[in-house]
Amino acid sequence: MRHINGTKLIIGALVATLGALLFPVWSYADRSGTGQANLDSGTVTTQWGPLSAQDRDFLVKVRLAGLWEMPAGQQAMERAPTKSVRDCGDHLIVGHTDLDERVRFAAGKLGVELPNQPNEQQQGWLRELTEAEGITYQRKFAQLLRSAHGKFFGQIGATRNATRNTLVRQLADAANVTVLDHITMLERTGMVDFDAIANDTANAPPASPTGPPPPTSTVVPAPIPVVPGDGVETTSKPSPSPTGDATADSTTAPQLGSRSGSGTDHGPGSDYGN
Repeated sequence: MRHINGTKLIIGALVATLGALLFPVWSYADRSGTGQANLDSGTVTTQWGPLSAQDRDFLVKVRLAGLWEMPAGQQAMERAPTKSVRDCGDHLIVGHTDLDERVRFAAGKLGVELPNQPNEQQQGWLRELTEAEGITYQRKFAQLLRSAHGKFFGQIGATRNATRNTLVRQLADAANVTVLDHITMLERTGMVDFDAIANDTANAPPASPTGPPPPTSTVVPAPIPVVPGDGVETTSKPSPSPTGDATADSTTAPQLGSRSGSGTDHGPGSDYGN
């Protein structure tokens, strides 16, 4: 009798242990707050594919990048004594003018509202640059812009990898080319502190983008475009139009023409900025 009771206790303990192991697996699949649940709750359906919170966050960040980097680029062309820094300013203006038109096109189609001014942090960066002079200005310019582009470069890759939306995928392709060009140009100045960037990256908390709320309609008015100021001649070219991804109604991103000035051709495809 004791042997039978002991066996029952062992079997009961094994069943309880197995249940304890299986319960979290069973409950996790149905629990809100999981990665899949968050993806589903933040995603809306569009004719170009599902639009997630990460996708909407990416559209906003592309717009914000241009809102502060175009003024920074124009300032560099007007103030920097070093040609390599002025060339960076040229690339910033042309690259983000191109991306700004592309992101406004995509946002208008997808019903995502975009900001019309830089965020508080970006406004602070512009103030830092405005207040700096000489070599201090040039080093601040190179460091701030290189750090910002490096962080955004990783976000482009994450969005391009995970998006199921054709318009977002096309925008990520264009942003990838443009941002890499800007990173390369900034590094060519010889003023980037790579140790500072590595330390900043190592100590940065993980990003948790949530994106703006889902759109309530399919189309919203396009935000006011940002264009470079008068009197600034640019010589670089915008990124090439993406190919190979047809949209549901054959609508594609704006096909922007090449822009060049009297200087050497240094758009994508040449050895300038690559």
